[in-house]
Amino acid sequence: MRLSLLIAWLFVLLAGGFGLPEPARAQPGMSRAPSAIAPGPQRNVRIEVELVPMNAWAAPGSTAVVALRQKIQPGWHTYWRNPGDSGGPTTLDWSLPAGVVAGEILWPLPNRQRLGDIVNLGYEGQVFLPVPIDIPAGARPGTTIPLTVTVLLFVCSDEMCVPDSFTLRLDLPIRDGTAPLTGADGAAIQRLVETAPRPAGITARATLTGGRLVLSATGGALAGADIGRATFYPFEAGRIDHDVALSAAAGPDGLSLTLDPTDDLVASGLTAPLAGVLATDVGAWEIAAMPGSPLPGTTGRGLATADAPGGGAFDAGTAARAILFAFLGGLILNLMPCVFPVLALKASALARSSRDAGEARVDGLAYLAGVLATFLMLGGVLLVLRGLGQEIGWGFQLQSPPVVALLALLMLVVGLNLAGLFQIGLGLQAAGGSRLSRLNGPIGAFFTGVLAVVVAAPCTAPFMAVALGAALVLPAPLALLVFLFLGLGLALPYLAISLSPGLLARLPRPGPWMERLQQVLSVPMFAAALWLGWVFQRQQGWTPALLLMAGATLLGLAVWAFGRRQTARAAGKPARPLMLASALALVVALGLTGVASSLAPSVRTGSGDGSGPATRPWSAQAVAEAQAAGKPVLVDFTADWCVSCKINERTSLHSPRVAEAIARTGTVYLVADWTLRDPVIARELARHGRSGVPLYLVYAPGEPAPRILPQLLTEGIVLEALEAASSSRRPTGRPAAAGR
Repeated sequence: MRLSLLIAWLFVLLAGGFGLPEPARAQPGMSRAPSAIAPGPQRNVRIEVELVPMNAWAAPGSTAVVALRQKIQPGWHTYWRNPGDSGGPTTLDWSLPAGVVAGEILWPLPNRQRLGDIVNLGYEGQVFLPVPIDIPAGARPGTTIPLTVTVLLFVCSDEMCVPDSFTLRLDLPIRDGTAPLTGADGAAIQRLVETAPRPAGITARATLTGGRLVLSATGGALAGADIGRATFYPFEAGRIDHDVALSAAAGPDGLSLTLDPTDDLVASGLTAPLAGVLATDVGAWEIAAMPGSPLPGTTGRGLATADAPGGGAFDAGTAARAILFAFLGGLILNLMPCVFPVLALKASALARSSRDAGEARVDGLAYLAGVLATFLMLGGVLLVLRGLGQEIGWGFQLQSPPVVALLALLMLVVGLNLAGLFQIGLGLQAAGGSRLSRLNGPIGAFFTGVLAVVVAAPCTAPFMAVALGAALVLPAPLALLVFLFLGLGLALPYLAISLSPGLLARLPRPGPWMERLQQVLSVPMFAAALWLGWVFQRQQGWTPALLLMAGATLLGLAVWAFGRRQTARAAGKPARPLMLASALALVVALGLTGVASSLAPSVRTGSGDGSGPATRPWSAQAVAEAQAAGKPVLVDFTADWCVSCKINERTSLHSPRVAEAIARTGTVYLVADWTLRDPVIARELARHGRSGVPLYLVYAPGEPAPRILPQLLTEGIVLEALEAASSSRRPTGRPAAAGR
């Protein structure tokens, strides 16, 4: 303990004025008017600090979040609210306008820092300390509120400690409406706010026995959670050793940790609650352990006790599982209804190339290249936008009305091509109507793969959602590898057939039947165009949808004129008027589509067609209110462009038996409609380890962690979950981990 006393003595000396001067910052005791402080970062050789807002502006009467960003130089560290065996926590002394109130720091989880027999709790590298700021309702939009704070923090290395002081300023803009995040910093702050340790209804006991302190906890977020690691950070120093727990275990009802108490605690006895943060690999929560006997059901299976890995670390097993599940999910994706139109194109290509094994191989490899390139592109865009603070998820392309409109027109054009109205690729080889080459060659196969991903990817299948959720928390190279294997799974069945001469030989020989087959296969393309038109109507309303229909009609006219031009040229007849008519109709069609996409959407009242049980819009507050009233809650995360969601609604969620069970059990049915982009829904999906829809949650009264239902539902699964929730029994299956 001599080293601890020596460091503490050095702190006293330094705090008394023996620290090195810092010319670039205000010293304690200096009076500076807020206007004399320039906004922006301040730094010295040890650390750079700055006030960073989570959102670009604050609305009157709202609570803004402003974080102190610390960029700590290598070899130095700062401290948590309980610094451990030495050091001191960061303190903030705010100078704010009248009516503006700053809350307490929302402390991120610390890391243990060891030096000899000393263990400190603190931070290295970059860390954000978020603080909620209450904005008065009388704040005027168009103005700014100056936020000034004096920061005192201890910056230490293995050899010395320096108490640094900075005076920082941030001019926070005031505007109406919901503000976007401030890029990557805003997204990082938001994650810290959402995962900050909070009370979660956990019951805890502290038992001093045999020179050891046993901390046991049950209930709340721990109920049924699959925990693999646990540790404890006390709020008060001097009661337990700040090193990791001596041991940890989990049981059916909770977990327990064996801690090393200090000599003072052993001598005086445990007379007051032991408060702190219980941190696990599925979440972290504030607890207050009352003195008493250990709680039952908290032992049996051993747990790891190390600190949680840093932001840059990852579990190799998690990455391997994500890659495997992505591959399996891609295979299963071939069975999803949204892939049928693309399979129609590939069936046509197989029939065409069955006479030539070499052509079939080239076609299969080109299709694979198109699938993989598009998955990598979409995955890369998703990762970049997430890194910039955008709250989006898988399927984001179909949340854009212009993209949906263009895809609808594209499906219409492909359907007309398969129906024989015009050709793509090779020209007519002779008068008399020799076979058209539709989407022929490697280029056609490549773009068929592109179309497959763009249209089919939002239909997340079993395994696929878990893999995508994991991909978004893995390092970028591994995340892109997950997307690559997802594409490999999607393309593999067609690739295997195209590379197998034996399978190709079993296909019928080319003949007139191929023309009839392609005409039949045009039907799924027309159906896909109608579906996308319906999605567009749900997103934008009827007036834009009617404009899109007019554009589609003119596009059909343009395609017909183009086909007539091809026939005329093959017969040696004049074709210029037909070409002009086709071009004019195409320009007007695209213009109408652009106007339809740019119109302001109508107000949406929810997803679905009004059939089925009564629903209410989802919000976290609606879930909390229903649970407070003792009611079970069913949450349906859906979108109109998600075919799997619509099938589940028809077959399971909106069946008469389910409607009767919802009414009988008093279940509150909430719908989170993600047809259009909604960052709140995107964050909730991410909180449950998902990056897309569908997602189905069932909350039992009084239990904060929901049960996650399968993505492919049956009526029996829904009925069993509702019955179990209404009787407050946890259904069989792994629940969602709160705070994950």
